[in-house]
Amino acid sequence: MERYNRQLLLPEIGEEGQARLKAARVLIVGVGGLGSPIALYLAGAGVGTIGLIDDDTVSESNLQRQVLYSEAEVNLPKALQAQKRLEALNSTIRIKAYPTRLTPDNAKAIISDYDIVVDGCDNFITRYLIDDTCASLGKAYVYGAIRAFEGQVSVFLYNKGEKRYRDLYPDEQEMLSMPPLPKGVIGVTPGLVGCVEAHEVIKIICGYGTILAGKLWQIDLKTMETYTILL
Repeated sequence: MERYNRQLLLPEIGEEGQARLKAARVLIVGVGGLGSPIALYLAGAGVGTIGLIDDDTVSESNLQRQVLYSEAEVNLPKALQAQKRLEALNSTIRIKAYPTRLTPDNAKAIISDYDIVVDGCDNFITRYLIDDTCASLGKAYVYGAIRAFEGQVSVFLYNKGEKRYRDLYPDEQEMLSMPPLPKGVIGVTPGLVGCVEAHEVIKIICGYGTILAGKLWQIDLKTMETYTILL
C-alpha cells in the first residue's frame, strides 16, 4: 500500500476508502482531452477496473492537451495506447480497452459491467446515449464538457426525483442541430475539468464530501470565476 500512502493519510479515504477504490469499476467514454486526466488520476488513485472506450487514433494536434500520448503514438488507436500507458503507471489494476464508438447497439452491454460512467466525449449524441443507458441501468454518470477557456461538471445518480442530463438539455433535436463549436481550446481547460470529474468519481466511491448531484459547476479560466447552479 506504499504507493497510496499519501491518500491513505486522509481520513476521508483511509484503508476503507482504498478498498472501495480497488473494488470499483469505472468506464471512461472518450480518452482525449478530458479523458486523459480522468484516466491518469483514477489509475493513480487505484480504481480497480477502468474501461476506456474510444474509436479515434492519436493525431499530432491532440498532443497539446491529450497528455496520455506521445509523438511516437501518432496514428495509433487511443484506447489501446491509453491502456498501455495506464498499465505502466499502475500494474495492480485492470484496464480494459474498447477501440470502438459507444452506440445504441453496444451501450447497454458495455455500461452494465461498470458502476460509474465518466464523460470524456465531445458530442451531444453520445451524452444523450450515456444518459439514457445509465438511467435504465441505474449507473452513476459524471458529466463534463469544455470549450475554449470554459468548462462544466455535473453528476447524475438517477435516484427518484433527481435531475438527469436530459433535464439539463431537454431539447435533443435543438442541441443536435446546433452548429459545431469552435475547436480552439487551451490545453489546461480539459486538464482542470477532467481532474474535477475524476475527483467526483473518487468522492462517489469513497463516500465523502458533497458531490455535484443536482448541481452544475462551471468555471471560466480567463476570469477565474466559478458558479454552482442548482438544477
